[in-house]
Amino acid sequence: MADEKFESKWEGKSSAQLKGLTANQVWPFLEDFCNFHKLHQAVDTCYQVDQDPSATVVAGTGRGLTRYCSSTSTSPSGESSVIWAKERLVEMDPAQRRLTYEVLDNNVGFKKWVATFEVVPIVEGGACEIQWSFVGEPPEGWNYESLVTFYDSSLQSISKKIEQALLMTSSV
Repeated sequence: MADEKFESKWEGKSSAQLKGLTANQVWPFLEDFCNFHKLHQAVDTCYQVDQDPSATVVAGTGRGLTRYCSSTSTSPSGESSVIWAKERLVEMDPAQRRLTYEVLDNNVGFKKWVATFEVVPIVEGGACEIQWSFVGEPPEGWNYESLVTFYDSSLQSISKKIEQALLMTSSV
């Protein structure tokens, strides 16, 4: 799917710098594809649902692994609703510290949607940057600005969780 042409598409990228942390320190947090709930504060549940028999996650390409992620939200009136998505790992490249996934099914409005996480070293200052990019058909119920805001705020939150986790392990 990553190479498919979209009739009408949205593209974007969010980034967050992590000062004092190397790309090699940060990558293991994102590489753990089925534990996204540990990073994203809005995700309650994330687990592996199936794997294509030809998947080669161990060998590094990562093709075929599918995860289920969900969040429960409560409206001001007290009603609960579950937001969910099934996503398949399209590629994982540990050497480049990059993974790409596609949204297979969801109740959020995404049709053809591909996203990529990449951890890029910043030579000066011993820092790194997480980049979260996306491309796909405009999702139903979203406008471009609110989608970019969602990616930006989510990535800032993810970066803070990673920083906190690494600070806790370094102070032990």
